[in-house]
Amino acid sequence: MASTSKTGSPTGGRPAVIVDAASVTYQVFASGKKARGASRRVRSTHAVHAVQSVSFRVDAGESVGLIGSNGSGKSSLLRGIAGLEPLSSGAVYASAQPSLLGVGAALINDLSGARNIVLGCLALGFTRDEVDERFDDIVEFSGLGEFIDMPMRTYSSGMSARLKFSIAATRPSDILLIDEALSVGDRAFRKRSDRRIRELQEASGTVFLVSHSMEAVRGACERALWLEKGVLRADGPVDAVIEEYEAFTKKPR
Repeated sequence: MASTSKTGSPTGGRPAVIVDAASVTYQVFASGKKARGASRRVRSTHAVHAVQSVSFRVDAGESVGLIGSNGSGKSSLLRGIAGLEPLSSGAVYASAQPSLLGVGAALINDLSGARNIVLGCLALGFTRDEVDERFDDIVEFSGLGEFIDMPMRTYSSGMSARLKFSIAATRPSDILLIDEALSVGDRAFRKRSDRRIRELQEASGTVFLVSHSMEAVRGACERALWLEKGVLRADGPVDAVIEEYEAFTKKPR
């Protein structure tokens, strides 16, 4: 089994992120049975423990892949590290503000791709002059061509994802969090995305990558964390953790 780290350092370097017994819990509404004589169903809540007391340390310069089955808590953990999801217990300490790769919330479907590039870049903190300097490169990277002047609501899901990635990937961060960014678009766009991620890694220093593609994780990371049902199952060298995870997924259940 790959070694499971708590808050010890695998490299002995300067810590960039320390996750200390972090948990994320959601309260979910459920429709219950009708009470006797009642005209409507009784609604109740139950707790979903998306992340359960997870601890690890990542040093500056590390690239770490987060792997696991659907619903294992990877994205919830990433959002918790970014400060976008409140922790129900535990703590996250970071040497700089972690940046989650994504600007989807800032984009507006009724606006054209071109207008959304401006809006998205402004949301990332660029000045208008900086947006103008980067505009053509973003359009070229997205591969949308003449569609860039059409409303985003006319885009396919793949086209929208390509635009969002192209905007979000323009700004490096000291601690960069990437959630499934390498899965968007066709093969050619994925190759461009992979190259861009490597550039961001070199500029950022510390990178977390959530992906269902073991090939992408192997190519981008030297270390992996495996989460299953919110629990950290393994933490260690990327090949060893992926081998353990793949053996688990092949077991009959």
